[in-house]
Amino acid sequence: MKAVAASHGHCPIRKACDALALAPRTYYDWKRPPRARQPPKEPSHRRMHPRALTVTQREWALEMLNSPRFSDRSASQVYATLLDEGIYLCSERTLYRILKDAHQNTARYQRQRPVAPKPELLARQPGELWSWDITKLKAAQKWTYFHLYVILDVFSRYVVGWMVAYRETAELAQALIADTCLKQEILPGKLTLHADRGSSMTSKGVGELLMDLGVTKSHSRPHVSDDNPYSEAQFKTLKYRPEFPERFGSIEDARAFCRAFFTWYNTCHYHSGLAHFTPQDVHYGQVERKREARQETLVRAFESHPERFVRGIPQAAVPPKEVWINKPKKEVEQDRKPIESTLNQNTILCKWD
Repeated sequence: MKAVAASHGHCPIRKACDALALAPRTYYDWKRPPRARQPPKEPSHRRMHPRALTVTQREWALEMLNSPRFSDRSASQVYATLLDEGIYLCSERTLYRILKDAHQNTARYQRQRPVAPKPELLARQPGELWSWDITKLKAAQKWTYFHLYVILDVFSRYVVGWMVAYRETAELAQALIADTCLKQEILPGKLTLHADRGSSMTSKGVGELLMDLGVTKSHSRPHVSDDNPYSEAQFKTLKYRPEFPERFGSIEDARAFCRAFFTWYNTCHYHSGLAHFTPQDVHYGQVERKREARQETLVRAFESHPERFVRGIPQAAVPPKEVWINKPKKEVEQDRKPIESTLNQNTILCKWD
């Protein structure tokens, strides 16, 4: 700035600024005296309308709305009730404004929707807990489907009953459930049948049938997609098979495919949730015999090459003794404690080592 001021008497300011690569506006800004800061303006308050309620009147109206007599009624009901009694506080709209300013403009006369209980179901042996559902199979013609009904034993994952039909009805579901209970020799009071909240599952006819058979009825929670996991997993296995067709030419084709699939699923499918035993092994009590044969094979392998097994003789896996739908949190915490204690011991050993 001093250089520009010194050159003021010899050359124009613009040329001097060009020589210094300085904008003339910057030079003039430097020469301008600083402006005095203006004090901040006070916030302007909105003027009260001459027809508006006073603070005392608004407080009295709010007190009336919150009185024991009107605490569970809407503002429109309070307005109408007071009019019948010859009392006028203010307009109905003003009552709603007063409630809004007090953060009380909610459903004052409705109780909250009850929370549906979580189904917590346990199976310790076959025939205690079944899960059933219905899925669609695409037909040859567009927008047409066949309906596959499947009943699954949750403990063994064994498909105890299935049916392919043209439509989904409660009558067909009743026939399948009754026939399956008869074939599996289900005694009254021993079985729980779990399903989602489809129209056939919640129908009155199915409920009456289960009552007659002595079967306990269970349903998933509303708007919860994972309360029926075993049936959904079984449907995924069905539809992700390489030979599953995109469409079925006829209902006979669909039944033939399902007949072959469920035979494979029950007798040949080594289920990961069953320690890689088949559902038939678990359902009909063949696990122990097959596990002993597997253990003998593992022992022979250990004797042949002990250097391969650094932890000693391997043990053949055993299917779970309990199968849950929505295992309670207490049970989950108890299962975690032994694992956590083992991890802590290993950590201590590692530190000492």
